[in-house]
Amino acid sequence: MNILSIILFLIVIIGVALYAFFRSRRVNKNSASGYFMGGHSLTGFAVASTIIMTNLSTEQLVGQNGQSFVAGMEVMAWEVTAAVAVVLLCWVFLPKYLKYGISTISEFIEMRYDVFTKRLVSLLFIFTYIVSFLPVVLYSGSLVFNQLFNVSEFLNVGDNTAVIIIAAVIGAVGILYLFIGGLSLSAYSDTLYGIGLIFGGLIVTILALKYLGDGSYLQGFDHIVKDTPEKLNAWGAVDSPIVPWPTLMFGMFFNNLFFWCTNQMIVQKALAAKSLKEAQKGAIYLSIFKIFGALFLVLPGIIAFNIFNGDVGSTADNAYPMLINTILPEWAFGIFGAIIFGAILSSFVGALNSTVTLFSLDFYKSFINKKASDRRLAVVGRITTIIVGVIVVILAPVISLFPSGLYAVVQQFNGIYSLPVLILVVVGFFAKKTSKLGAKVTFITHIVLYTSANLLLSDVHYLYILSILFFIDLAVLLIFNKLYPSNEFDLSKDFSKVDMTPWKYRYVAGIAVLTVVVASYIIFSPLGVAA
Repeated sequence: MNILSIILFLIVIIGVALYAFFRSRRVNKNSASGYFMGGHSLTGFAVASTIIMTNLSTEQLVGQNGQSFVAGMEVMAWEVTAAVAVVLLCWVFLPKYLKYGISTISEFIEMRYDVFTKRLVSLLFIFTYIVSFLPVVLYSGSLVFNQLFNVSEFLNVGDNTAVIIIAAVIGAVGILYLFIGGLSLSAYSDTLYGIGLIFGGLIVTILALKYLGDGSYLQGFDHIVKDTPEKLNAWGAVDSPIVPWPTLMFGMFFNNLFFWCTNQMIVQKALAAKSLKEAQKGAIYLSIFKIFGALFLVLPGIIAFNIFNGDVGSTADNAYPMLINTILPEWAFGIFGAIIFGAILSSFVGALNSTVTLFSLDFYKSFINKKASDRRLAVVGRITTIIVGVIVVILAPVISLFPSGLYAVVQQFNGIYSLPVLILVVVGFFAKKTSKLGAKVTFITHIVLYTSANLLLSDVHYLYILSILFFIDLAVLLIFNKLYPSNEFDLSKDFSKVDMTPWKYRYVAGIAVLTVVVASYIIFSPLGVAA
């Protein structure tokens, strides 16, 4: 990066921060609602943007393009099929969540089951965010940032030192963001970073196609269709190590439902909307992004395969950084660097905010200090932000000591609770009678079966395992609800805190999104461009 790039980088970063600060000033951050939930002030576009930026990390940008470099368009399943779950978030989950006036997923589980299950779920979320997601976002994001923009060379230090410096800077900025402005400040900055990421990512794809086609975008795409049509097939083989096609309707679908509809880190941003209408708009905008996100999260890897003739060195993860360094003009590195910096920052702040919210509302308010005032909760949130943020910044470089082991183990750990949480929520929506004993037995059954499957069926793709376990877990909970009911709930109760008028175009827009999902799988198949 030259001096011009650095100046442009700083202008974008500072400009976005100032914009977000002034936009968020109208929200009272000294209240629990203002600090944790943005004062329920977010519009649909802000909801979509902050969820996108919380979810999308640089590891995803590099990792998925690295996978597509090897396997082709089947990688798009992680993006495109997620749109189906997000449409269901709009149609089913958000009306229920907002009707019951909850701020955390575990709060709803307490409402339908018991306090013990609530705290167990909350603790599992907190553990996962602190030990896995947050440190990995910081470390892997910093690693990619250094790889893309040669920070170590600019600072004249080793790669490891540069990564630690970048992680510390992003961590410090993220803690400051959340401490000063809570959810609203990060949400408003995400609206700009989200726009930048969409346009920046698409520009990379367009420039890469132009480069491959010697100045013609169409010639570039035609080159891929003629020379590597197999890369354009989105239907993975039955034994594919990435996404076997039979799991699209089962294991992948259940995994998406958990992540997009019951994961606190994601759902909290939609619950911060000013109304059900805006929350549903945000979900639909998000679903559209998930479909077209494949154009810059998957397609560049295939273009890179054609440009570099399948050779990017020791790892396929080099594909995207090499592509960036090949096609981007020098001056553009500052702007693109700011967008990537924003993506890492947003993912970090989004997960940190959810961690702090879970601790403050589910443990401090309901267990440590039940009489805590609204203002006191906001103070506790700020203190927790600093403590958790510092712990994560310290943990981030430790990930380098376990380049695959620790992260792999923790990701497998996520599977211990993902399906039980999803099932508890879905059954809680529709069953008048529930069983707190059944909730515990469902968790125990899942843990035993999931652990046994990982030990005894290590060669079986985990999405196949999830496909079976979902139905077993569901059957266990329904049986206990029938035989040992402990709670009865009036499903018509309304504890809403926002206007519950639904968006009148939610079904039309959702059906349009689902149609595009189906069309995408037809286009990227042997019946389409992969013929």
